[in-house]
Order: sequence, then structure tokens, then C-alpha cells
Amino acid sequence: MGIMNNTVSICQFEVIGTMPPGDLVEWAGACLARNAFRSIEQTSEELSIGWVQLDDLQESSFDGIQTYQRDQYLVFSFRRDQRKLPATLFKAYMDQAEAEFLAENPNLHRVPKPKRENLRDALRGALFARALPTPMVHDVVWNTHNNLVTFTNLSAKTIELFVDLFNKSFEGLRLVPICPFARALRLADEPLAAQLQEANLATSDAVLDLIDANQWIGRDFLLWLLYETMNASAEYMVCQPGPAAEGECFVAYLNDRLVLAGTSENGVQKVSVTGPQDHFNEVCTALQGGKDIHEAVIYLEKQELLWKLTLKGETFHFASFKAPPVKIEKDDLADPAHEQEAVFYERMYTLNEGQQLFDSLYTTFLRERLGGNWAGKQRAIHSWLAAD
Repeated sequence: MGIMNNTVSICQFEVIGTMPPGDLVEWAGACLARNAFRSIEQTSEELSIGWVQLDDLQESSFDGIQTYQRDQYLVFSFRRDQRKLPATLFKAYMDQAEAEFLAENPNLHRVPKPKRENLRDALRGALFARALPTPMVHDVVWNTHNNLVTFTNLSAKTIELFVDLFNKSFEGLRLVPICPFARALRLADEPLAAQLQEANLATSDAVLDLIDANQWIGRDFLLWLLYETMNASAEYMVCQPGPAAEGECFVAYLNDRLVLAGTSENGVQKVSVTGPQDHFNEVCTALQGGKDIHEAVIYLEKQELLWKLTLKGETFHFASFKAPPVKIEKDDLADPAHEQEAVFYERMYTLNEGQQLFDSLYTTFLRERLGGNWAGKQRAIHSWLAAD
């Protein structure tokens, strides 16, 4: 799913480090060109990773800024081509090669280890040369105004490859994941930031430590939103900057699917509750049994507009993030390139507005969790669960 799709999964990173002197856009283009994708279709190589243009996975040239710049955004795609051999097929060919070697060397009862490795390497090369690589392309949007990078894949392995290539390509810069704690810190004003630091259970600034030690953030946020969904108006006010006006009203609630997990003597047990929920009875039962909400579908509504996403409570990744469809009036005389850019800007507008609404919702929670009467809210939640 690319950034231009109506539904996309995203994770975000902060760009930190020393920005280059001079023009950032031109420097970025040179960095992209040096690490552009190279095809392995006519070779026997197993893997190739590099950058391609956002609109064309076959185009890896970045000759002009128009190929990768859209106002404050630098846009490009991460492409990975990889050949894979079916294990069963490879074993069959390997058995055949070893049998042929032993037939030619009747004095041997088994293939020596060095020879077996040579046979394996030669066979892999021969089979790779006959197999087409499978391409995978994931989009990258770098907002140079706030130094946020959005990446359209949630696979841990793919994210690691992407981050490594970004750090290698843009020397002096590196990506740091926006985990729940980091996102909260970006949104908090000075008093709230101080309260957040007091509640921080991590012993270092390492991202994994911030995630593991502060899992209470995602658990409490989703539990709070569940309670608010069932016991409040579900109306909130925009309180973070973005396309929507400050103070504008929107609605937020949970529905459709929740994943809960808890630890027992038999290990981690998960419960998935799917389908439209009237009273969340099954969810409440699981919560009373000691489980926590780890993942949930969140709806955000503003007037007739609707956003929907699956929030990963541990990382705050947005899975299946659906925004209002982009509608651009077609003009037969319009330049297709200009129409394409217009669609991109409209798409970013709707995605940014959805994230603004989520950030406003998250800020509302943080203010109550850290600065409000959280003990009273906990009692109310426990009473509600007990009465269910």
C-alpha cells in the first residue's frame, strides 16, 4: 500500500543530526542518486535495495528536484528486489548434484564439506539466474518543515532495512522512531512535558527502552478511550496544529476490532474481539480477567469526514489508516503532471488532518492521565467494568 492509496499503513521517524550546509533539497537529490536502486534482473544476485521515484518504481534517476520534491516534502520510494528459492526444490537439486558427484567419484561414500559448499554456491547461482526477483516498493515522505519521515510499511525487518539505507544515504543524519513516549513529548507543552518526564519509567533514552518501560502509555490510552466511548459524548476539540482549525469539534471512538493480551502460567494469551460492538461485553470480561488492550480500531469523525485506523498500542504505528478519498476535479486541458501533484497535496492534507485529530485526542488523554484526576478516572473505569 503506497502513500497515494486510500488506505495505507504508516510508521514515523524523526530526522536528527547535522543538516548539510547549503541547499538541503539538492544535497538530498545527490544522496538519493548515489544510493539509487539497481536492477538485478539480468544477473544472478539475490538482493538489491535502493531508492526509486515515488511515481515510477522503474525510474531510479533523480536528475532534477521535480522528481523528488513537492514543496516542503521530499518524496521517494524504497525498493527491495529479492530472489527466493523454494526450499524443497533446492534440496531436490542439491541431492541430485551430490548423487552425480558421488557417481563420478566411486571411492567416496559422502561428499566432502568443501565440495558440498561449492556445489551449493554453484547451484544457488544457477537457479538464481533462472528466477526473476520479486519487487517490493514502499513510499517515503520526508517533511522538511518538522523533520518527520513517514514510511509506508510496518514489517520490523523491512523497517530495519529502510532505516539502515536512509542512514547510509544521508550522511550525518539518522532516523529515530516516533514511539508513544516520543510522540507525547512532541505534543506536550512545557508543564505537560515535565509531568511526562516524571512518569517516564525508562532508564535511558534508547528507543527500545522507552517503548518497553512505558507500555503503560498505550494500555492506558486505549482503556481510557474505551471508557470514553461507552460513557461520554466522544466529542473532543482540536488542540494541535494542522489543517483543522484550533477548537474545532470532532468525534473519536473505538469499534470493530480490539486485541487484548495477558500473561499467565501458560505464557501470553491473546483475545481478538471483532465486529461492531454495542456494549463491549467480551472486551470487559477480558479486562476483568487481567488482560490489557494492545490494539484497536479507532474512528475519527469531523463533520461528514471520516478517518479510520488500527492503532498498535506498543509502537503507535497506524495500520490500515483510511482517510477521506481524494477528489480532484478533472480538466481535459490540465497538465497530467500538475494533476498528479494536486492529488499528492490533497492526499497529504487529508492524512495530516487525520493525524492532527489523533494527536489532539492523544493530548486530551495525556492531560487527564498526567495532570488530571487519574485516580478518580481509574475508580470510575473499575466501577464500570465491575457493573458490566
